[in-house]
Amino acid sequence: MMGWFRLARRNAGRKPLRMLLLTICIAIAFLIYGLTASFQNGSQSAAAASDDILGVMSAGGRGQSLPMAYLSRLEAAPGVAEVTYLTRIRGFAGVETNVIAISATDPDRVARVNGPDLGLTPDLLAALTAARDNVLVGRALAEAQGWRVGQSITVTAFQAATKDGSRDWRFRIGGIFEGASAASDTYFILARYDYVNAMRAAGTDRVDAFVVRPAETVAPGDLARAIDALFANSAAPTRTQTEKQFLTAFLRQLADVGLIITLVVGAAFITLLMIVINTLTLAVRERRFEIGVLKTLGFSQSWILSLILGETLFIFILGGASGLALTKIATQFTGANLGLVLAPKIIGQAVLLILGLGLVSGLVPALSALRIPVTAAFRTR
Repeated sequence: MMGWFRLARRNAGRKPLRMLLLTICIAIAFLIYGLTASFQNGSQSAAAASDDILGVMSAGGRGQSLPMAYLSRLEAAPGVAEVTYLTRIRGFAGVETNVIAISATDPDRVARVNGPDLGLTPDLLAALTAARDNVLVGRALAEAQGWRVGQSITVTAFQAATKDGSRDWRFRIGGIFEGASAASDTYFILARYDYVNAMRAAGTDRVDAFVVRPAETVAPGDLARAIDALFANSAAPTRTQTEKQFLTAFLRQLADVGLIITLVVGAAFITLLMIVINTLTLAVRERRFEIGVLKTLGFSQSWILSLILGETLFIFILGGASGLALTKIATQFTGANLGLVLAPKIIGQAVLLILGLGLVSGLVPALSALRIPVTAAFRTR
């Protein structure tokens, strides 16, 4: 086995430049796969989005708010364990392209509903409640903006104005929350609803959404339908979804991200297959005499087939591992800002792709080698 592996490795590297170029092509293809899969896994927050937490929003769309009076009715609804609420402010810091999202909520309620998911510790909650204008900033946002605890910041809202007519909202950073895992969305600011509600010029005592945690024995889907039925005949009917359902629906309004990623990765791998198959087919033709000698010496067709497949797999393993290593480096240095999360399942899928593509790419030149007659092989000399 060691002799077979050594021979396959030496055959792959007998022309170093060709091997280097093939390795680079494979590495780039798997870098594209790793980055796009990490984006889909992390930036979309699919790994962090919950199937248990429900969001209650207006049936009229994201631009419509709900009255705070719904809070008591939601708390009294059967199957509801905890309820919080939030108002969103979208704005920018410095330049308009530097978009900042603010979620104003009740500190105690959000700790009971989302505290574990956001990594809200007692010290962070104490910092948030120490002053009305204190906020908590997610780690990803703080690192992207270069913010630190104790710093005063100004966010200029796109639409939400204060009572003095200004769109500048001033806060002080009381703490930085980390999130429960690397997949947690921490690119936003957590503010106090009472401060925002007292300062804003319009929309007083209204919220953009209620966040509901169902009781342990209640199915989220059943509770979602019950909540919507509760407000079906009211002035502001609701639409209740899980976090994952909301995220999927929101992203599909922008584009079918999954389809786009599939097309990009598919195009990269198809191009890779064409390049590798063509190159290795030419490489096998260059070794027609050697293959004829092996057949003459009594080596079986299965042994020759495995030798060529092993050569292809060696190149794919080398290039694929390089591409995944580059992906890991990219996610470590830019993952927090770009929402890239390289999950173990992505690495597992990449390993299967490396083996599968390596076998498929090597099969065509290997079969062509088996079809070479010994007499025709010797004529090449």
